[in-house]
Amino acid sequence: MTEKIYTTKKNGMLALILTLCLLVCSVAMFVFGIVSEAYVCMGAGIVILVIGWIPFCGLRVLKPQEALVLTLFGKYKGSLREEGFYFVNPFCSSVNPAAGTKLAQSGDTTENNGLAGLAIASVANAAVAAAGENGISGKKISLKAMTLNNGRQKINDCLGNPVEIGIAVIWRVTDTAKAVFNVDNYKEYLSLQCDSALRNIVRIYPYDVASGVDTTGDGIADEGSLRGSAEVVAERIKNEIQSKVEDAGLEIIEARITYLAYAPEIAAVMLQRQQASAIIDARKMIVDGAVGMVEMALERLNEKALVELDEERKAAMVSNLLVVLCGNHDAQPVVNSGSLY
Repeated sequence: MTEKIYTTKKNGMLALILTLCLLVCSVAMFVFGIVSEAYVCMGAGIVILVIGWIPFCGLRVLKPQEALVLTLFGKYKGSLREEGFYFVNPFCSSVNPAAGTKLAQSGDTTENNGLAGLAIASVANAAVAAAGENGISGKKISLKAMTLNNGRQKINDCLGNPVEIGIAVIWRVTDTAKAVFNVDNYKEYLSLQCDSALRNIVRIYPYDVASGVDTTGDGIADEGSLRGSAEVVAERIKNEIQSKVEDAGLEIIEARITYLAYAPEIAAVMLQRQQASAIIDARKMIVDGAVGMVEMALERLNEKALVELDEERKAAMVSNLLVVLCGNHDAQPVVNSGSLY
C-alpha cells in the first residue's frame, strides 16, 4: 500500500456557506408552503431539511503536521496532509486504528475538542457527530516527531550478566497509508519492535570492557561495551528498529540509552568487583611510585656520599621505605639512639 494525496481543494468554507444557505432556503420553502398551502413546496423543504446535513460530514479541518486517511466504502481514497479547511466526499470515513492506543510517549493524547475553535467548524462537527463519525480529530495521524520511552528491560549481555536498560526512540510517520493499512496498530507495532531490537543488540555487548569479545562481527576482539560505547550501541539499535518498521511507514530519527545498570540481584557483587579492580589499580600505582622514590633516595645518598651502607643495611632501608610509602596508615617511626651495629 502506497500513500496517495487526496485530490481536493481547500474549499471547506465555500461548501459550508452553500450548505447553510441551502438549509435556510429549505426552511423558507417549508414556511412558504404552510402559509400558501403549497404542499409541493412544503414537501421539498422537508426533504432538503432531512438530507441537508449530509454535506457537513464532508468538512475536515487539519492543523499543521497532521494527516487524515480517507476511505470510501472500504476503499482507500487518499490522505490529507496539509493544514486547511477541506470539503471531501461526505461518505468518506477517517481511519486510524492506533487512535485509542496509549503508550509512554509524547503526543499520545486524544484530542476531544472536535472541530471547536471556529464557530463554523463547530457546526460541522455537530453534523459529523449526527452522522455517526464522532471524534474526527481523534482519527487524525500526527506527523510530528514523537518520543517513545518503553521503560526499562532486564536483558542478559554477551557474558550472561543481567542488566537493566532503557531507551528513548524519537520517531515519526512518513507514509500514512502504510502506517494504517500495512500493520494492525502502528504504535504497538513500533513498541514491540523496539523491545526486540533492544534485546538483539544488547546481547552482543558486555556491560563493561571484556577480553576476547567480538562486538562488531569481524572475528577480531575489540573493546566495545554497553557502558563505554553508548553512541555506537544506540546507533545500532536505531538501525535495527528502522529495518523492522520500514514497512509500517515509520522513520526512526534517533535512539538514545536513557538508563543502564546491573540488575539488582548482581549489582552488589559487581560493585565489589569494580571496587576490587579499582583498589588493585591504585595499589599498582602506589607501588610503582614507592619503588621510584626508594631508587631516587638511594641514588641521592650515593651521590652525596652522606653515609656508607652495606647491602644488608640498604635492604633494611628499602624495606622500611616501602612499608612507609605503601602502608594504609601513618608511619610510627622508632628512633634508634645507639650505634647502627
